[in-house]
Amino acid sequence: MKRSVNSLRFSIQSRRDSQSNELMELAKTYLTDFGLILDEEEPEFVISIGGDGTLLHAFHRHSHRLDQVAFVGIHTGHLGFYADWKPSELEKLVLSIAKNEFNIVEYPLLEVNVHTQSMETARYLALNEATVKSPDVTLVMDIELNGTPFERFRGDGLCISTPSGSTAYNKALGGAIIHPSIPALQLTEMASINNRVFRTVGSPLVLPAHHRCILRPVTEQKFTMTIDHKHLIQNDLTSITFNVASEKVRFARFRPFPFWERVHDSFVANE
Repeated sequence: MKRSVNSLRFSIQSRRDSQSNELMELAKTYLTDFGLILDEEEPEFVISIGGDGTLLHAFHRHSHRLDQVAFVGIHTGHLGFYADWKPSELEKLVLSIAKNEFNIVEYPLLEVNVHTQSMETARYLALNEATVKSPDVTLVMDIELNGTPFERFRGDGLCISTPSGSTAYNKALGGAIIHPSIPALQLTEMASINNRVFRTVGSPLVLPAHHRCILRPVTEQKFTMTIDHKHLIQNDLTSITFNVASEKVRFARFRPFPFWERVHDSFVANE
């Protein structure tokens, strides 16, 4: 990504703890000293300071203009999959930004369309995952894959994740880890009911970009949904459609980003 340094607009998303706020103020000072422009509304570059959750908030704040903004994360806690720079590397990161020493990589996102009895449709994008549960009773959903009925699910809930989000809640549910460059979505069960009467496939399903997944409630009930960190309550749901979004998230890469090394360091290696 090559452009005039003086015209690059940036913003910073902080976790708002004391260390993150201190780094935010330092980064603002360093970047403006290099002639970059602080623009909270229409930045071309967003620095997230905190953890992966902080970057999720930054992503949703700018999800309406993803083709115009790139993200990078500094972690002030544990090393994350999105926040991969250390606080001690702030000056190095600022110099790399000021010198345009970075490339842009793009990863797929999840599109979620929620349809209601009022014939309204709400569209959401997820960087990590969406979940569906029924807080009062067992979740009962008919699952349709690529236009064909697949199964009737009974259990605690369902998780539909992106490849980037496959290392998050999806992994805790026993889902597969998928390299974030692969355009796909993954459907993973939460405590499905399997006995002589009720059956589900019982395994995570990975769908390619040209397929879609539709959930249809069997009975009227209250549903709770999450879209990354956002929580929704649905009382008149008719269906939910999931597919790989046409939009992509853009990350600024300044150095090699070995995904499988990150997986190893996060889940296998001993401290």
